[in-house]
Amino acid sequence: MSCFSQKEMSAKTIGVLLGGLSAEREISLKTGTAALQALQQLGYRAVAIDVNQNLPQQLEQAGIEIAFIALHGRFGEDGRVQGLLEMLQIPYTGSGVLASSVAIDKVMTKQLLIYHDLPTPEFDFMRIGDSVDALLKRCSSLPLVVKPSREGSTIGITIARNKEALCSGVELAATLDGTVLIEEFIEGSELTVSVLNGKALPVIKIVPKSGFYDYQAKYNSADTEYLLPAPIAENIYQLVQQAAVKACRVLGCRGAARVDFMFRNDSFYCLEVNTIPGMTETSLLPKAAQAAGVDFPQLVEMILLDADLDK
Repeated sequence: MSCFSQKEMSAKTIGVLLGGLSAEREISLKTGTAALQALQQLGYRAVAIDVNQNLPQQLEQAGIEIAFIALHGRFGEDGRVQGLLEMLQIPYTGSGVLASSVAIDKVMTKQLLIYHDLPTPEFDFMRIGDSVDALLKRCSSLPLVVKPSREGSTIGITIARNKEALCSGVELAATLDGTVLIEEFIEGSELTVSVLNGKALPVIKIVPKSGFYDYQAKYNSADTEYLLPAPIAENIYQLVQQAAVKACRVLGCRGAARVDFMFRNDSFYCLEVNTIPGMTETSLLPKAAQAAGVDFPQLVEMILLDADLDK
């Protein structure tokens, strides 16, 4: 739990770390701005820090005593900023160094999920220098999903329905990350479960009009439908929630996290774990929290009050 009570936290200078250096900068700015406004509305002494390569100086100049991390992707969600804050002894929100660095790596996450008997789509991967020809020989069954192992928001993702698309998808993903994940394509529905302080929130079923929940459907489209609670069998609903909590526990996540699943024929498959879920107007964590009776300012405050060190 947090080192600080609500009263103690209200006396601290809170830096909302947003923006940053990753491909998800635009979404981070929206998440951070929403969190900043909520904290200020609640009376906290919060200021925005648009993170750059001089973050230690930025924190020192602003007199930051607590960091509310609203960064997405690399250099924020991957353990690097968390490690810096540990060195500076500035308590921060969310998961610690190890959980952050493992969860952002989809290949490593899937290996841990399999070890702990959590269902995930079959997969392969390649790193820079590996033989593409050897990969193509291993990947005999199409379609496949190709994505960079350490990017989010469906950036750099390809659904490869033939060998040419597989090759171009690997090439695209390799420009974004040194490890490329090649994953079994699950034809089904997408479910997501947010986990807040170790407890599962209501399950959401995502229904994009385009049929694929890509960047456009996530952030720029009014054509995506969110079914909350997800209309699935009660026993499956509970199993998905339990799997989400277990996945977060296996990785060591703290605060708020979100676990994404594919669902087909009463079976579900864990895709990934997000340690800093989005907090934009279309984001899934606030929707699930609202359904559980937690409004947006309350949600932000719950995340804040879990700030700590040595996670």
